[in-house]
Amino acid sequence: MKNIYSITIAALLLLVTSCKTESEPAMEEHSATNENVVELTQAQLQQTSIEVGKAVKRNIGNEITVNGMIDVPPQGNISVTIPYGGFLKYTEMLPGTKIRKGQIVARVENPEFIEFQRAYLEAIADNDYLKSDYDRQKVLNDERVSSTKVFEKAKSMYLNNQATIKALESKLRLIGINPNSVRNGTISSTVNVYSPINGVVRDVYVNTGKYFGTQDVLMDITDASDLHVELNVYEDDIPLIRIGQRIRFRLANAPEEWMEAEIFLIGNNVRDDRSVTIHGHLKESETYEVLLPGMFVNAKIEVGTTEMYAVPEEAIVRYQGNQYVFESLGNRTEGTETMVDYEMLEVEKGNAVDGFVAIELKDKSRSIESLDIVVKDAFTLLAKAKNSEEEGGGHGH
Repeated sequence: MKNIYSITIAALLLLVTSCKTESEPAMEEHSATNENVVELTQAQLQQTSIEVGKAVKRNIGNEITVNGMIDVPPQGNISVTIPYGGFLKYTEMLPGTKIRKGQIVARVENPEFIEFQRAYLEAIADNDYLKSDYDRQKVLNDERVSSTKVFEKAKSMYLNNQATIKALESKLRLIGINPNSVRNGTISSTVNVYSPINGVVRDVYVNTGKYFGTQDVLMDITDASDLHVELNVYEDDIPLIRIGQRIRFRLANAPEEWMEAEIFLIGNNVRDDRSVTIHGHLKESETYEVLLPGMFVNAKIEVGTTEMYAVPEEAIVRYQGNQYVFESLGNRTEGTETMVDYEMLEVEKGNAVDGFVAIELKDKSRSIESLDIVVKDAFTLLAKAKNSEEEGGGHGH
């Protein structure tokens, strides 16, 4: 009887040992499977903005990276000057002030302006007499009553005075005085200075009350609608550049905000540093109010396109220096609760276009087009994964 009891206990121990040995690998496999899996309850899912979709094929541009600056062509950068100089009597202009064509930007005073107006009025006053004398001498000369010499002198004086009137009218208009106002008796030592273009004040060089000469610049005005991107492309990349190619660029103080331009001119002179200048017209330039001439930019030029699988930018999350997307694994039941599982998959990022980024799976054995990918609010899943790690190991639970 004792032997039968001993054999029974031994058999039970062998059975327990065998079950334990078989179950251990299964537990290890479950742990490994769930290491990169995040689970949400239905209640948690309803608190998110998560959306699931497919990677789509898009034409993604191959790009080269270059540097440059915001520039304006010579005709778009105006220096405001006043012939004959004067004293700056008034201005409200400051660098950055937006102005429209024909707007008063300054008032200038110069006693010499009065002399121009006086000379003009005298020439106008002489004109009636000289015209009358010219007409009279012409009639007398035609009737051979007076000599041709007298007629020619009257004609010369009249035509000279006409030239003086036209020259003074041009001089008055040059300094901003309307000749008609002078004819009507309005004389002033002060003139208004008007903006010749719509634009932005770039710099002001003279303060109120200061005298400036004929060669001095009052202010510089930039036609903001004529800004363009000027980029330096090195000779290895020059064969790739074409008119009409797309440029994406950003400012140093706004690295996340990309703007667009299009190549319209390629330089034909290679500089000492082996680079060529290219120029790009801004697209929708009226929206780029932050741009000013001289700003440095980092840019990417699209030199070709390839059809690739891409996802929205917000589908990609960065974690510990790597890039990931989340695959939706679907629903499962855990007790009375319905759970939704998502697996983190490492990807390689490519170029971006119109809010979509080209991606490839690091695991080349899997096919990206078959995956159900979280295309919106992926960061919520990343945050859940991080919290799960901090609470007890793994991205999963």
